[in-house]
Parts: sequence; C-alpha cells; structure tokens
Amino acid sequence: MLPAAIQILAFALALLGVLGATVATLLPNWTVSVGSWSGVMAPVSQMRGLWMDCVWYSSGIFSCTVQNSVLSLPPSLLTTRVAMVLTCMVASFGLCLASLGLKCTRWGGSHRAKGHTAIAAGACFVLASFLCLVPASWFTNEVITTFLTTGLPDSSKYQPGGALCVSFISAGFLLAAGVIFCLSCPGGRTRRPDDAETDGAQHGRRREEHGRRRREEQRRRREEQRRRQEQKAERVRPEQRENKSVRLQKDKPTPHRSPSKLLPKDVKDSYSLQEYV
Repeated sequence: MLPAAIQILAFALALLGVLGATVATLLPNWTVSVGSWSGVMAPVSQMRGLWMDCVWYSSGIFSCTVQNSVLSLPPSLLTTRVAMVLTCMVASFGLCLASLGLKCTRWGGSHRAKGHTAIAAGACFVLASFLCLVPASWFTNEVITTFLTTGLPDSSKYQPGGALCVSFISAGFLLAAGVIFCLSCPGGRTRRPDDAETDGAQHGRRREEHGRRRREEQRRRREEQRRRQEQKAERVRPEQRENKSVRLQKDKPTPHRSPSKLLPKDVKDSYSLQEYV
C-alpha cells in the first residue's frame, strides 16, 4: 500500500473535488452574457445556471428566477444536471469508503481489506470525475458552438462562466485522488510479511500470548505461595511438637498413693502436712 501521507493528500484532493463539484452544481454562472445594455434599469450581466437564471442590473439589484419547466430545457442542460448530481453522490460515497481505506485509521479491517476499500474509493472518484468532466465538456462545446455559429447580436450571446472552470478543476482533483487510491493495491512483491495477515489473526495471537503469559505468571505465583507455606509449616512443626510434649507432661495426672505405701521420708512429710493443717 501507499504511504499514509500520500493517502491523506489524495483524501484532501477528493474532499476539494466534492466541495468544488457541489459548488459548481449550485452556481448560476455556467454561461454569462457577452453584451451590455445602457440605461438605469438595464441589466449589466445575465447568467444562466443549471437550476436558475440570474440578472444583475446596473442599480445593484441581483434577481434570479428558478427554471421550473424541465421540458423546455435543452438536452445538454438536462444531461449536465443529472451528471453533476450523480457526481456529487458518487464522490460523497467515495469519501466514505476512503475514510475506511486510509492506512492511518484504526477502523476498516486488515491491511488487505483497507487496500480493497481504498481501490473501491478510487474507482468511485474516477467515475465521479468522468461524470463531471464529460457533461461539462459537452456543455462548454454547446455554448461555444452557439456563440460562433448563430447570427445573434452580442447582447444575446453567452460565453462559458466561472462554474464551468470550477467543474473542470473539481474533475481534475477527483481524477487525481482516484488514481492515487487505485494504486493502493494490497498485493505485490513489496508488501511486508505482516501485511498478508489479518488484524483479527494478529489480535487473536496477541490475546493467546497474553493469556499464556498470564497463566504462567499465575502458576509461578501459586508455586511461590505453596513454597512459602511449606517453609512456614516446617518452621512451625518443631515448635508444635515441643509445645505438645510440654502440654502432655503438664497434663499427666499424678497417681495418689496411700501413706502405707509411701517411703518413710514421704510418710513423715505427709504427717507433717497433716499436723500443719
């Protein structure tokens, strides 16, 4: 795939192309009158667009009239209308695809999926550029042919206006952006090894590796805890044995013997205790 900077440049060109095509579709100066009139309320300039006709008077008033009748329009104007509307729609759809196919974005899937999405966006931009370029060229040819062949006075002749220039520039921007995005092919010999792998597989491997490390860490902690418990038990066991032996010695009952069975010394001590009592 192309570098991210080139794709961002192509996206900017496509955005300018969409904005230019939209502005050109709405502008009323597709054709501009050549002649001028004299008088206070005489029109200084007359303009014809795809949707309305406008007149600019010498007093500074600017008036526009919407073209409601479709049947009275020439075929070149109707074709240009439809083509420019389709240009805006296809180019806008291409912008949505291009935002998913940009290499610098996180959405859109794997590198291969991004490449296919970028190619689809480029195809939309190329189609939109031809939809804008061909009708604009036909419309310009009609205006120039009418200007040169008819014997009308100069006040009734029209020449191409600024909207046609904007449409040609927009078509050029869309064509350049489409070519750049079409070069974002995911295949080829220059691709990196990890480009052929999906982001889902890479994410799965990362999760598996993280889980394995986590299990090893838990097992290591359990072994360490068990080792500490064993060491503590080994230290406590001798103390428990000693305490148990002492407790057994204390709890051992002293047998009671009668004075007749005592030794002479013990008998004397026993009698002496009784005398004291």
